[in-house]
Amino acid sequence: MSKIMPPAHPFDTSFLRDADEDDKLKEECGVFGVIGVGDAANFVALGLHALQHRGQEAGGIVSHHPEHGFQSARRFGYVRDNFTSQKVMETLPGPLAIGHVRYSTTGSKGQTAIRDVQPFFGEFAMGGAAIAHNGNITNANALRRELIERGSIFQSSSDSECIIHLMARSLQRTIPERMEDALRRVEGAFSVVAMTRTKLIGVRDPLGVRPLVLGKVGEGWALSSETCALDIIGGEFIREIEPGEMVVITANGVESHFPFRPQKPRFCIFEHVYFSRPDSILGGRSVYETREAIGRELAKESPVEADLVCPVPDSGTPAAIGYSLASGIPYAMGIIRNQYMGRTFIEPTEQIRNMGVRLKLNVNRALIKGKRVILVDDSVVRGTTSRKIKEMILDAGAKEVHFRIASPPTAWPCFYGVDTPQREKLLAATMSEEEMRDHLQVDSLKFISLDGLYRAVGEADGRNSMQPQYCDACFSGEYPVEPADQIESGFEMKAAE
Repeated sequence: MSKIMPPAHPFDTSFLRDADEDDKLKEECGVFGVIGVGDAANFVALGLHALQHRGQEAGGIVSHHPEHGFQSARRFGYVRDNFTSQKVMETLPGPLAIGHVRYSTTGSKGQTAIRDVQPFFGEFAMGGAAIAHNGNITNANALRRELIERGSIFQSSSDSECIIHLMARSLQRTIPERMEDALRRVEGAFSVVAMTRTKLIGVRDPLGVRPLVLGKVGEGWALSSETCALDIIGGEFIREIEPGEMVVITANGVESHFPFRPQKPRFCIFEHVYFSRPDSILGGRSVYETREAIGRELAKESPVEADLVCPVPDSGTPAAIGYSLASGIPYAMGIIRNQYMGRTFIEPTEQIRNMGVRLKLNVNRALIKGKRVILVDDSVVRGTTSRKIKEMILDAGAKEVHFRIASPPTAWPCFYGVDTPQREKLLAATMSEEEMRDHLQVDSLKFISLDGLYRAVGEADGRNSMQPQYCDACFSGEYPVEPADQIESGFEMKAAE
């Protein structure tokens, strides 16, 4: 590659994980690409900014210019801090670029090295190619061992690098054909955005676990993890890339291929609950409206007498609004999030660390005092955050605290691109709902049922246990792709019923 920009010094936010970050499922990664526009890297930077919720550890952009070749910049931290200066963006010229925002679901979790930051680049006989991957390869360890034994030299700890090495060893003639060949060896979940000197390529795995959409930008085209990133660049959402589809975009337009054996799609249902931005469209449905419908369904399933419905910001807000509308109980912003907390303390003292959730969230005491409060949150993972929030609400003078959770109990880890604690650390894996209520010391605790969640996302009859429409393994323990590497490491699958 012609040029690698040195990483900026990362802003140390490790202490945030001692607050509530370890008690939320992490949002895998986000990918974005543009072809056929001037200064494509600037469009990619804007798109990545809109996808920042999918990964905050690091980001990277690769561009191509006919005269200057491939250029790359990879940095730690937020897009806004690294890809907004003219000095950096001038090093990324050309009408074609792709980018990636990262949260480490594989590799050195929490200790991202610059070599792990995507997009990855490779030089082939027919020219260079860069790839950015959202998802998780469940047979990456086996592939990595095989490739190393055959002479491959890995530069990163990322599972995504396997794709580049598989492409290098393919005997196919073109880069898209080599990518098809490589991805046929891959198991798990992948939404890939890639580029050559003249092509922008997008691929989804046959189950379509992770999202990928196609958009139009003036005379050019864009690929994105979510539709909200098209909005920020003034793009037009055209359609979703289909499960198992590869699109190859050139100056001549969009070509579509289906190189994989067809399978029944199993899109990640947690994208509807939490991961995707509420202003995105998934499967033809507004994410915001789906989350509001989840709240309505939750109110029908688990009513309780109370004075206020309050969201745990920000992800619980649409469901709380839906719960309020369905129950008739007033909605109130009983908890306020400090949006700027992340840049407040560069070297926090132990006293600051111990404040935990209070650094990010503050109770609106005037509203809460003397009230019976329903708190609506998107999920309960370890339970540590829920307990701290409950204590804050009681300290503010609440009379009762009732938790309503907009997803079923998270009892199983995800192996398809979401960083989940080990199963024994998931509260729902070791406790019943009543035991969780006692553990959290709240007046009541109720989760939406799996059938209720399916109804909220548009399946009128709930979940078909024989043919589920989504990947819901984190709730059901039913994995649509066997996690080979994890089983090899000792993970025990759910026993057949």
